[in-house]
Amino acid sequence: MLLGFQKSRNEQELLGDEASDVYFSADVETDGPIPGPYSILSVAIVYAGSFDGRKFVRPQNYDRVFYRELKPISTLFQKEALDVNGLDRARLCVEGMAPELAMTEAFHWINSNAGGAKPVLVAYPLSFDWTWLYWYFVKFCKFGSPFDYSRCFDIKTAVAVKARIPISRAGRSKLDSSLSSKRQHTHHAIDDAIEQAEIFANIFEWAGLNERTG
Repeated sequence: MLLGFQKSRNEQELLGDEASDVYFSADVETDGPIPGPYSILSVAIVYAGSFDGRKFVRPQNYDRVFYRELKPISTLFQKEALDVNGLDRARLCVEGMAPELAMTEAFHWINSNAGGAKPVLVAYPLSFDWTWLYWYFVKFCKFGSPFDYSRCFDIKTAVAVKARIPISRAGRSKLDSSLSSKRQHTHHAIDDAIEQAEIFANIFEWAGLNERTG
């Protein structure tokens, strides 16, 4: 059965690049659980591929990277968050980039690398990074979010659907080695965004488990 939003191949070709998705894997390192009371300390965004409705194109490498370290926006922080990411918050209070500048630069970098297609945010899981980045873009970038209010792809949901398992069993630590990245999860934003981009490509290209019958 065809869905109402599906288009014919001729219609897709007429739409051109604007009908394509361009994916960006993002990782944020923060000093707490939610934006506003707490702050993004570092953000990395990596070009992660494209899809025109027929063919997914995996990047040949992951050298298209945006990375910034940001000045905290409040005095609140959780020590356990800093223990995980290893960032020097005191240094960033002095040397970190202003969020207004960082998010504006991120907006322009994403649109430049999208090349006229629609940017889509990718994360594993999506909920944490999307919450932070959407809030920061709306709050600090006068152009708003390059991902609009909903252009996003949750790798965890894709794993659950393709593997036919509950979301609660679709975590990164449970991935089969054929789908995971060979990179270490270091909690440095660049490393983790690239690791995530590789997992995303593996999952996107994976046919998944055959549907059960009977």
